[in-house]
Amino acid sequence: MGTIEFALLAVSSIIAVMEPFSTVAIYTALTRDLGSERQRKIAAKAMKISFIVLAFFALTGHLIFLVFNITVYSFEIAGGILLIAVALRMLNPKKDTYSSDEREDVSIIPLTFPLTAGPGTITTVILLFSEAGNVLNATFVFLGIFLGILISYVGMFYSNRLLKLLGDDGLQVVTALLAIIVLAIAVQFIIGGITDATSQITSK
Repeated sequence: MGTIEFALLAVSSIIAVMEPFSTVAIYTALTRDLGSERQRKIAAKAMKISFIVLAFFALTGHLIFLVFNITVYSFEIAGGILLIAVALRMLNPKKDTYSSDEREDVSIIPLTFPLTAGPGTITTVILLFSEAGNVLNATFVFLGIFLGILISYVGMFYSNRLLKLLGDDGLQVVTALLAIIVLAIAVQFIIGGITDATSQITSK
């Protein structure tokens, strides 16, 4: 595969799997009652951690999986379980229970994992990096990670405009719909993980 072909594959694959627009929508729903400064702090923290996590797995992913005997389907199932918890919290928000500092935890779960740096994205960067072949191609893997995260951050930065456009009632409806979508994604993660595990067991 040529350099240009690999570059296009790496960048498009990472952005597609990362699904930055879905992450922005969920971020908007989870942080709608926080101030702009807090929202931006959460977005910046989530994207910084996501880049570090994805870069780390790109460089050491295969080694970590081998050392700890971790499988891809384990990541898929774990990500699905975390997303179920997120969807339930979206459907049943308890604004009086959490302080704004505690709400900042969404920068790690779910914005970093399993949304931005989820099982699919981690697996993609590991596979692409292993197939890079040279330093230039490896650079395009990191470029894909950077561009996907940049798109997510820009969307989060302007999320307040989405809030003003929808209004409180509209956002409640969108949040409920997103929660259903998140649940569906979670179920798909779990089904995919179980299917992969079953296939590996039956092939032995």
